[in-house]
Amino acid sequence: MTFERLKLNKLLRGNFVKSKIKIKGRLRTYLQAFLILGILLAAVDIGICALDTRSGILLSVFVIIYLASCLLLLNYNKPIIMNELVSFATQYGQIQRQLLRDLELPHALLDENGKVIWTNKAFEMTVHKEKGYNKGIHTLFPEITKEKLPGELVETQFPITFEERDFEARLKKISLKEMVAKSDMIQASSDYDGYLIALYLFDETALNIALKENDNQSLVVGLLYLDNYEEALESVEEVRRSLLTALIERKINKYFASIDGIVKKMEKDKFFVVLRKESLRTLQENRFDLLEEVKTVNIGNEMSVTISIGIGAEGLSYGQNYEFSRTAIDLALGRGGDQAIVKTPEGVTYYGGKSQQVEKNTRVKARVKAHALKEIISTKDRVIVMGHRITDVDSFGAAVGIYRIARTLGRSAYIVVNEVTSAIKPLVDAFLAHVEGDELVILNSAQAIEVANSNSVLVVVDVNKPSITECPELLKLCRSIVVLDHHRKGDEVIENATLSYVEPYASSACELVAEILQYIDEGVKVKHGEADCLYAGIVIDTNNFITKTGVRTFEAAAFLRRNGADVTRVRKMFREDAAVYKAKADAVSQAKIFKNVFAISVCNSKDLDSPTVIGAQAANELLNINGIKASFVLTDYNQTIYISGRSIDEINVQVILEKLGGGGHMNIAGAQLKGKTVEEAMELLKATLSKMIEEGELS
Repeated sequence: MTFERLKLNKLLRGNFVKSKIKIKGRLRTYLQAFLILGILLAAVDIGICALDTRSGILLSVFVIIYLASCLLLLNYNKPIIMNELVSFATQYGQIQRQLLRDLELPHALLDENGKVIWTNKAFEMTVHKEKGYNKGIHTLFPEITKEKLPGELVETQFPITFEERDFEARLKKISLKEMVAKSDMIQASSDYDGYLIALYLFDETALNIALKENDNQSLVVGLLYLDNYEEALESVEEVRRSLLTALIERKINKYFASIDGIVKKMEKDKFFVVLRKESLRTLQENRFDLLEEVKTVNIGNEMSVTISIGIGAEGLSYGQNYEFSRTAIDLALGRGGDQAIVKTPEGVTYYGGKSQQVEKNTRVKARVKAHALKEIISTKDRVIVMGHRITDVDSFGAAVGIYRIARTLGRSAYIVVNEVTSAIKPLVDAFLAHVEGDELVILNSAQAIEVANSNSVLVVVDVNKPSITECPELLKLCRSIVVLDHHRKGDEVIENATLSYVEPYASSACELVAEILQYIDEGVKVKHGEADCLYAGIVIDTNNFITKTGVRTFEAAAFLRRNGADVTRVRKMFREDAAVYKAKADAVSQAKIFKNVFAISVCNSKDLDSPTVIGAQAANELLNINGIKASFVLTDYNQTIYISGRSIDEINVQVILEKLGGGGHMNIAGAQLKGKTVEEAMELLKATLSKMIEEGELS
């Protein structure tokens, strides 16, 4: 024992004697046991004295000597015992402190503000700091901010990183209220609630590496389809078709073999793919360059082969991954093919989709869908047709076509339009002029909800996103739902549709409905006003047969022309007021060129009935500027920013506006932003374009 320890013990011993500190508890009982036994012996002595006086006197002398000895020993040993107790407690506290210092778990004490007060050796070695470091903990671990310190919570934990090592930081609040209350040196108010924070660091680097490696080795499931297999084979000589097929299969097998994947051919144009999750990341980093590699296979075929890939990952089971892959491939095909889609529980990621979908020469699918639609309508009492919010010409024209189908089959039909804008008013007037009887045909949302019942079929045209339909409540009220649309599918789709006919290759919804009309019934008679509405929808969506126009587009237009559609009447319907013409010209004149290839402008919606339509027309006009690959016009209308995107063939505006929550076609797309100003929306659009160019999504 050192000299200081002897001095401390002597001082403590003197203080204990002076203060007459009493021992309590089990130790006191143990020390007083001899006195208790002496008292019992004295009681026995009294009894013996009553029986035998001489023996009692002798025993009394012994009892007196015994009790005196016990009192003397107890009084003499009390300071010694207290001294030993203090010495033990001091040594025990030193041992505890040394154990904490030598503890292999990094440990530190912080004050209420996160300042370091004390650290052990393991903590000092971990952060490479000397003993006595007393700066804020955030200087070592930026993740441990003041907001993350335990305030109301007694304990918190979260992951942090330090020098490429992963830790789990646990912070526990240690109250100082009781310690201060028992202290003789300091005094605090009754509402004092001070505390220290104990910080423990648990190294989870090895565990995370093992988990990551296990995750990398997990399998993902994929489906690969050849989009235009039949069309590509027809474009090459018959004797060379087998060679074309073999080259494509070799390209696919070699590609997946290079990333340790397995490919199994299921049908002539369908493949099943299994690969590791680590390999999937490689595909994503390369942005699925297989999509472009397959197009390089050419042995004289006039048409390049394109593929669609759907991959499911991060499911709870392989079965769920397979279901994800099926959903992804359906989505890829519904968006026009030539793209890869990865579906996980968190969402959907798109790659590719830069090519225009090839128009199918055969109309077999249209005939099959027409017969299916006829069967559905024939089993119901009434038909309700609706398009998207702010009904445009294509949406209304397609609804008129479905109305004619329902009337031909002898069923009641209603069209849901909440607001008849100036853009569609001429069409509405032409349609209503030929409506039979006095029955109310055009309803608003409230009226449509009253009309809908369990025996109604809801036909949704020109839209496949439930949130932007004219009346989303109808989707819940009607059990039978039919979707007819020409926009590419996105993350949000109408679920549980009885019949879905979504063809992105079509120029417009009116084109699809015009084809269906030809197969519904041999005796179908389309009235002049109805034919004008359908023809107008095709004219507007193709920008006078310039954009997305194929052979079947002209065939549909020819059918409508035979049924009385008049080109001159339709043209007169779309003559503009002077204010509208000036607004469109103003939007074009104010256009700014971004990155040398993007034209961005704003359409003033003041005093305009259909500013979004004018914005779309202005976006079309901006494409006439030499060197412009894509145009975007922003319109502030009803506290929402509407963005109209247009391109010719070099830029996929659908992929761009999907980043902003919109969608559409490769050449025609739109988005709606709520809660933002025009300036904020424009900056967001520019930031999105810059990021996509930087990441290689746009050339």
